[in-house]
This record gives sequence, structure tokens and C-alpha cells, in this order.
Amino acid sequence: MGLVTQILALPAAPVRGIWWVLDKVVQVAEDEYYDPAPIQEELVTLERARAEGSLDEEEFEQREDQLLQRLEEIRAYQLRKAGQGGP
Repeated sequence: MGLVTQILALPAAPVRGIWWVLDKVVQVAEDEYYDPAPIQEELVTLERARAEGSLDEEEFEQREDQLLQRLEEIRAYQLRKAGQGGP
């Protein structure tokens, strides 16, 4: 960028800065929401509760189905993101 271009683009700098920050916030939120580790930990905890007898089979299966569905959603998102060339 030349000096004239930088000077002319200067008034738009705060807007570009806000968009950059918003983009980073969205990226962090998506990374956190689509992180499979907490779901996997919850599956382990769920299995442990069933083994200890503090959870009946019907409740276990219902919750397990929900968690496995969530993991499928996460994997589908990761595949879409990888297909787009994302990090």
C-alpha cells in the first residue's frame, strides 16, 4: 500500500478493526462449541455413572444418544471446515 492509499483508508481503520475483533470472537466461540473433548469426557462420566448404578439403563441410553448425536454434528462441522481449507 502506498502512502496515499493508507491516508485515504485511515478513516475506515476502526471499522476494519471491529470486524477483525468480531471475526476472532466468532472463531474462538466456534472452536469452543465444536470441541469434542468435553462431549467425550461427558460420555466417560455417563458410563461411570451407569457402572456405579446411579443411572438407570433408559436414562443412560437417552443421554448417550444425545451425546453421540452431538459428536456427529461436531465431526460433520470439522469435515466441512476441512473441505473449505480452514485450519
